[in-house]
Amino acid sequence: MTAPQTIHHPYLRLKLAQELFSKPPQALSAPEAARLEKIVAQQARIEAAILASPEAVNVIVPVATQSARLAEIRQRYSTRQEFLADMRQNGLDETALKTALLRDLVIEAVLERIAAQTIPVSEIDAEIYYHQHPEAFNRPEMRRLRHILMTFDNAAQKEAAFVLLAELRNHIQNVGNFAAAAARHSHCPTALENGVIGTVKRGQIHPELEPAAFALHEGETSAPLESPIGLHLIFCETIQPALTIPFADAKERLIARLTDERHKARQQEWVRSLLKR
Repeated sequence: MTAPQTIHHPYLRLKLAQELFSKPPQALSAPEAARLEKIVAQQARIEAAILASPEAVNVIVPVATQSARLAEIRQRYSTRQEFLADMRQNGLDETALKTALLRDLVIEAVLERIAAQTIPVSEIDAEIYYHQHPEAFNRPEMRRLRHILMTFDNAAQKEAAFVLLAELRNHIQNVGNFAAAAARHSHCPTALENGVIGTVKRGQIHPELEPAAFALHEGETSAPLESPIGLHLIFCETIQPALTIPFADAKERLIARLTDERHKARQQEWVRSLLKR
């Protein structure tokens, strides 16, 4: 079945509001609604040009594909009544929705035809990109860290927190000791996770803590450190050294990404040529 040429702005408005703002059109602010209307008009013009193109002739969408797309939308609602009520609120009924979904599927099929015209990305193409962009394949050093945080409101509390952290450090011999101490003493919500901060790279923790945290050996605990939120002990659980991902490991994902980029570039070029006609 091929798509009709009628443009269904209510569906386009609903779809784009969700994609751009993650909410229905009626929930948009005035500036958001104004921006949406401009994008809807632009997208409607693009879709009309695609459907009127020679490449759209004889595009057939199987009924099963249409039904699957409609079923996917219906599953977002707990009942059929809720589904129909939401459609009505957005100026749609089930027939209009089916027609709009068919248009979407035809447009997707046409764009897939255009993408298929691109020259496939070869292993050589991927390897050239790999060597031209080495920074994209360098993984920085990562560390799995835990901490104990003690907050304070005055100098006396700060001194007491420092003394306690120093004592705790003297008794910590392994990750189990540190986890138990964090669960008991830390003022941070991470105490519920035995002090786990997570696996981080440089730039992801307080700058006051980073130099000491990234100087620790595995299984080592820092001296008490101060940050804007309090005093800390940092425990380095594991270290993942910096490394360069070999081309052999990156090749398949890189070919897939470059292929996707090449497809999108061809589609955009083709659409621009349509709009100039």
